Amino acid sequence: MNLSKAIPHTLSLRLSLMMVLVIAMLLTGVMGVMFHFSRKVLREEAMHSAENTLQATAQHIDNILLSVEQGAGNYYWDVLQHLDQPELMEDYCRELVKSNRYVAGCAIAFEPGYYPGRDEFMAYVRRNLIEGDWLNGRDTLETPQSFHNESYTKQAWYSQPLKTQRTYWMEPLKDGPIDDALITFSLPIFDTSKGTDAEGKMKCVGVMGVDVPIRLLSEFILATKPSPNGYTMLLGQKGTYIVHPDAEKLYHQTIFTQLEHGADPSIREIGNAMVNGESGFKAIKLDGNLWYVVFQPLTRADVPGRVTDYLNWSVGVVYPDNDIFSAHRQLLYYLLAIAIIGLATFFLLCRVYAHRKLLPLAQLTYAAQRIAEGDYDATVPQATHDDEIGQLQNHFLKMQRALSVHMSEQNRLSAQLQERNEVLQRAYRQTQEADRTKTSFLHAMTNQMVSPADAILNSVNDDPVHTADVIQQQTKVIIDILDHMLKEAGKEGAHA
Repeated sequence: MNLSKAIPHTLSLRLSLMMVLVIAMLLTGVMGVMFHFSRKVLREEAMHSAENTLQATAQHIDNILLSVEQGAGNYYWDVLQHLDQPELMEDYCRELVKSNRYVAGCAIAFEPGYYPGRDEFMAYVRRNLIEGDWLNGRDTLETPQSFHNESYTKQAWYSQPLKTQRTYWMEPLKDGPIDDALITFSLPIFDTSKGTDAEGKMKCVGVMGVDVPIRLLSEFILATKPSPNGYTMLLGQKGTYIVHPDAEKLYHQTIFTQLEHGADPSIREIGNAMVNGESGFKAIKLDGNLWYVVFQPLTRADVPGRVTDYLNWSVGVVYPDNDIFSAHRQLLYYLLAIAIIGLATFFLLCRVYAHRKLLPLAQLTYAAQRIAEGDYDATVPQATHDDEIGQLQNHFLKMQRALSVHMSEQNRLSAQLQERNEVLQRAYRQTQEADRTKTSFLHAMTNQMVSPADAILNSVNDDPVHTADVIQQQTKVIIDILDHMLKEAGKEGAHA
């Protein structure tokens, strides 16, 4: 309570607090503007970095696809030249798998009955990874009798190209372990010896399918991290996840099914934009945190002879807001700590400096209080500086000296007046005493004159001679009394 009462009356403390408040306001304004623009610059740099990551990732994926397409195309033309030699089909598959580390398997399948005496015919060779990764690991080649658990004629990689007679990149089948998921490059096989149909098209008799492991794409894509907690994803035609760090999303999930689990509705906008082949940037909420998504379609290089249709895939770079601004926020905390320490130090320095500078004022205040209480000789500090406070000290000292002289003269006059007052009081008391004496004397004389006067009054009815004598005698008594009174009055007048 004493401190709270002292603060408003302590000029040095109030000045220090005011200066610190002004500096804090200026510092807050400067830091606010600086962090606003630095945050904007950081976001732009993060966007630019994400776009570069996105383009590099898309280009590398396309390089893998192009390598597979060109490798498959080289053997494809040989297959067309030797359709009448089914025993060579497995050799082509084996050579293609061996020649390209991106290829996990190759299948050449023909429609049932194409080869006489054979209902179905498929040559299939796949890479069996023993250890390591797809590019540098140790593996073996094997020739299983079937691909998945059903006839190849019922599988999309075969049926769709055979029906449309167009080249396709098929999205992965996910009915097995996720490490075995594949994307398949399917090429329809045409037999020129069969002639053409009514529309002039050659007869499609089979499909060549070249598999690329999702695990290979995942190893590369997920290793390309835009930030410590960010990731890159690859989205298929209908919003299905081809590559995603969360393996659960790769099983029968699309970007749209997340909405069923309470995801941010803005995910639908991102999904629609990616499926429609758009490029852009959007912010979303995931698990209560802000994330940014930069996306673009997986563009394919225009290479002569390359079919670039029917690959509506999209690549997205996802990174959290914390990864972009964590260092920025940490810097803010450091600067706030430095600012607080600096302001506290500045306050202490101002407090000490102001206290030392205003100490003469405090001493003057104490001296003025002593003087107001009547101590006109109270010590006034000597000025040590020729500033406003020093000038005030000098003028106050001169005022004290003049006041001291004036009060000394007043004391002297007061003493004289006191002496005169005492004389007058004594004279007044003597006058009062004389008046009382005079009154007593007159009263006594008057009483003495009463008897002669009564005697004169009473003798009026007697004998005239006797009355005259009485009057004469009493008159003489009265005259003596009056004479005595005159003498006493003369004595008192002479005494006064």
